[in-house]
Amino acid sequence: MKLLDDLKINYNNEKLYLTALTHTSFANENNEKSYERLEYLGDAVMELVISEYLYKNTTFEEGIMTKLRAKYVCEDANFEYAKRLNLNKYLRLGHGEEENGGRYRKAIVADIFEAFIGAMYLDLGFETVKKFIYDNVIPLIENKEIEFDNDYKSVLQELVQTDKRSLEYVVVDEFGPAHNKTFKVIVKIDDIIYGEGIAHSKKEAEQKAAHDALKKAQNG
Repeated sequence: MKLLDDLKINYNNEKLYLTALTHTSFANENNEKSYERLEYLGDAVMELVISEYLYKNTTFEEGIMTKLRAKYVCEDANFEYAKRLNLNKYLRLGHGEEENGGRYRKAIVADIFEAFIGAMYLDLGFETVKKFIYDNVIPLIENKEIEFDNDYKSVLQELVQTDKRSLEYVVVDEFGPAHNKTFKVIVKIDDIIYGEGIAHSKKEAEQKAAHDALKKAQNG
């Protein structure tokens, strides 16, 4: 399989990887196995490798490591890993699912990443799959090439609560037609403006304002 050659995987059982790339829609149409069981296994392998990485490379307490692991092994993160590896190009879909854009659907693409990891674990063993994850996933984490935490409001809230300060989001402007409004939001900490965000919804504008505040706090 070209994918395995491109990724320099010296596989033994190519069929495992084909199964990892087989959606239930294709499996049902062609009387084959789907990736679902391999996905279950791959999820556990990913959790173990990332848990070990965090344990060995940070001094964080259990609660923080658990939160970080949840960010690095989740649908959003797995979707990004799969795209970087071009797994969705080799996804086998039924006709209807293909026509409905399943090749780019986050839930499906994220699932095939975990299934692929599960297939590699069965085919080549733990140490090989661990090296693959360290070569292809850990750099994305360490170099911050993927934005893992999109809930900036929660992060900012935790930061402010620690310092016992007040936090407030204020819509300072809204413009555009009623069906497509744009909102400008500022975030104030102890009545001082720390960030601003502009988006087509108040929630998204608040997230952008929180992100802006966090960036300034980090650089400050």
